[in-house]
Amino acid sequence: MKLAAVVALLLMSAACTGGLHSSVAASQVYVLRAAESAAVITQAVPAGATLQVARPSAAPGLESDRIVIVAPEHRMSYYAASQWAAALPVLVETVVVARLRSAGGWAAVNDSESAFQSEYYLQIGIRRFEAEYTTQALPTVRVSFDCAIGRRASRELVASFTVDGAAAASANRVGAVVSAFEQALNVALVQLAQHSAAAVRSSQARSPP
Repeated sequence: MKLAAVVALLLMSAACTGGLHSSVAASQVYVLRAAESAAVITQAVPAGATLQVARPSAAPGLESDRIVIVAPEHRMSYYAASQWAAALPVLVETVVVARLRSAGGWAAVNDSESAFQSEYYLQIGIRRFEAEYTTQALPTVRVSFDCAIGRRASRELVASFTVDGAAAASANRVGAVVSAFEQALNVALVQLAQHSAAAVRSSQARSPP
């Protein structure tokens, strides 16, 4: 009985000590924000049009919350002790919804979990979202989305398009690379807002009265 009590006391002491002192480096968590600029849509969205943004799909290796590096010879890696605030598909959906709402014109822009019905539906495939290292010392961030927009009720494909953005990091530090991610992402988001509005306008123009 005494031996059992001593063992239990040692285990509790080890657990407490392990909880207070760890050699594992704390992970830095990063967020991305959609730029809050005034209307970037060159063609206005038809009055009353509503849109739902589906949860994006991601290319292999891009599904997690890790910040992806692509080295020469297509070798994929990740920044150590650094991560996005959510899995990449969730993060991209959040900034896309925020950008389309701030662009104006839509009667409503709903996320993938919204209970409200929308006339149009936007699907996004994340093809690239990476810091690319080539022969240069500093990486270039590359963002690329394959997009499709259609009518929800009829499941008619209205348009499909690809948007891209790129930005060079100012330094070989994770913080600088994250800033380049935000720049490249917002370049792609401007294109996405413009193409989506143009697709819906063209669709309604073709519709019979």
